[in-house]
Amino acid sequence: MSIKAHFSRFLDAQPQRLHLAAHSHHPWPDVSYSAQQQAWLDAASEMDHKWEHVFGEHIPSAQQHLARLLNLPDPRSLAFGTNTHELLMRLISTIEARPFRVLTTDSEFLSFSRQIERLEQAGHCEVERVAVEPFHSFTQRFAERIRVGGHHLIFFSQVFYNSGYWIEQPERLVEMVPSRRSLVVIDGYHAFMALPVDLGRIAGRAFYLGGGYKYAMSGEGIAFMHCPPGYAECPVDTGWLASFGALASSNSSAIQYAPEGGRFWGATFDPTGLYRFNAVMDWARREQITPTAIRAHVLDLQRELIAGLDTLAHPVLNRTTLQPPLSLPRGNFLSFRHPDAAAFCAQLEAANVICDVRDQCLRIGLGIYHDYRDLRELMRRLEAL
Repeated sequence: MSIKAHFSRFLDAQPQRLHLAAHSHHPWPDVSYSAQQQAWLDAASEMDHKWEHVFGEHIPSAQQHLARLLNLPDPRSLAFGTNTHELLMRLISTIEARPFRVLTTDSEFLSFSRQIERLEQAGHCEVERVAVEPFHSFTQRFAERIRVGGHHLIFFSQVFYNSGYWIEQPERLVEMVPSRRSLVVIDGYHAFMALPVDLGRIAGRAFYLGGGYKYAMSGEGIAFMHCPPGYAECPVDTGWLASFGALASSNSSAIQYAPEGGRFWGATFDPTGLYRFNAVMDWARREQITPTAIRAHVLDLQRELIAGLDTLAHPVLNRTTLQPPLSLPRGNFLSFRHPDAAAFCAQLEAANVICDVRDQCLRIGLGIYHDYRDLRELMRRLEAL
């Protein structure tokens, strides 16, 4: 399968660039270009009334798309933000205990790990970090710490950003949480639209974070959080949009919150990302580009890439440096650990091959916009290096 024609504006902008970072800044399909323009035109024609258009059409459409893709029972459980960090901070603001207790891993992305470390330094929380490696025993070790209980916040990734290791059944971990008072958050940024995600069993228990910047192909400025009912109902970090739809109260001094996910809305935002997101999701549905199809396509390319690297016997990119090993589940990027990963990534960039490095792990991310021609070209450039 090749759908490069649908990404012509991004791919033709630099035809010699071999972009292998779908896990980072995924190219946007061409349909997002007209959507971006439409956002501008709506602002010009509607001005103040554009928000009726945004809240009446674009937000419900985006909620419907997400509910369908994540198997959520109620689209209204979804809140939107500019990034996952702002949504996370509103959620954390509902925790009253000081210090509050956090259970997480040593492999969370900076939007969480940096913030929680700073809160820890300031004395606001106590953090227990479970090592993701060794991979084969992680879920067992993390489950053991979950069962201990006493946590105010449990936070883990569905697919870890540095290694790509995939927790195939996060619902099992969620269902082990002993206390209903614990907030459970799954970072799904590297899972959403990369592989099938079904939150049906845990929609009433776990928060789920994701966004458009990566496999949802919609760019920045469009992040979301699924918010289960009955948890974290009154964020301290709150914006004026969180009062939309709130019931009138006889007590005028009480701060009212919108129902469902609306309680986590912030303040005035740029709605352009919603336009792009809806255009991309409409396009994907028309073309039958589902997470299952994307996953199958990428797995096929990954197998072909590993076979090519076997033939090449590359010193940095090979089976022995691959983390996690091939026998374990991973997301839609390959992570190769090597002391020279950063230096080799720089060599690749000089050859106009775009990938990236986290610590000593060089990440190669394949997506729906790749085909076998890209792999052949990668092998040619690797041989030249």
